[in-house]
Order: sequence, then C-alpha cells, then structure tokens
Amino acid sequence: MTSPQITPEERAQLDKALYDALNPLASALRSRTSGLPEERMWEGEPVEVALSVLTAWKAVDAEVKRLTAVAAGTAGSYGASYEQLGAAWGITRQGARKKWPEAVSRPAPASAQPGAPLELCGGVAELTQDPSSGGWRWAGEAADGTHGTADAGTWYTTKEEAAAHAGAFLRGHAGVRP
Repeated sequence: MTSPQITPEERAQLDKALYDALNPLASALRSRTSGLPEERMWEGEPVEVALSVLTAWKAVDAEVKRLTAVAAGTAGSYGASYEQLGAAWGITRQGARKKWPEAVSRPAPASAQPGAPLELCGGVAELTQDPSSGGWRWAGEAADGTHGTADAGTWYTTKEEAAAHAGAFLRGHAGVRP
C-alpha cells in the first residue's frame, strides 16, 4: 500500500481547517501567558504573538502524534502488520515498529510445552517457545537415532524458522538406525 498524496485543493482545505482549529488554542495560550483577553491576542509584540502561535502548533503536533499512535494501534488491533503500518506512513517495517512499539499485538506466547511434533523423514522433532522472549527452539531424534537440538543459546524468531532448522536436521539424518 502506498501513501496517496493529497491534492493542492485538499491541502488548502486542510490548511484552513487547521488554522481554524489553531486560532482559538493560540488565543487561549496567548491570553494565559500575556494576561491579555483572547480577543486581543493579535495585539502586542509581533515576536510574542508569533511565539504564541508556535506554542499552539506544538500542542497540535503532540495531539496529532497521540492520535496517530491511536490510529496505528487500531489498525494493529484489526490485524495490520508493522510492514503495512510502515507502508501507510511511508517508512520501513522497522521504523513503524520503533515509532509505534505497542501497535501490533503479538499473540500471547505459548507456554514452553511442546506443540504438535514435527515428523519428517522418519524422525521426530519438538518445537518449543520460550514464554519470556517468544523465541523458538527445537529438539529431536532423527530416523538414524541421532539426537539433535538447536545450538545452545539459539532462539529462532518464528516457529516456522525453528521448524525449518529441525527439518534440515531430520533430513540430514534420515538413514536407517544402526
């Protein structure tokens, strides 16, 4: 999904809507800092008025960031991946994960209990998931009686990756038992 660009007409409408929303906030902020009533917001030193507007834009920017995170979280709750969020925002999957770390909910890690065994080439391997890290490991016995396991300290990112390594082990030891 590519991010569509807004048209010049849409940009003009957006600018007007943002300025219309900003003016009351800028007036209120200027009134609080200067002591002037809101209707006199534009009176005073031009630099002070401009800084009041800048302060209001900062408040709007913070709110837009908050609402953006809410939108990313909503998309994630409906099943969007970090890759899709990144594409919508025009950044990488990693950038989206960094920008909205809580947006995509990972499935609750399965307990470290083994799932269905992987049976291949006459051997069997069990895949397990670490409850704290969510990483995957494998251990198995090949058809030739050789026992194997993921290298010490190795945790695979996905169950499929662990299964691929276990499968390679089972295929490599598919011979007949001694």
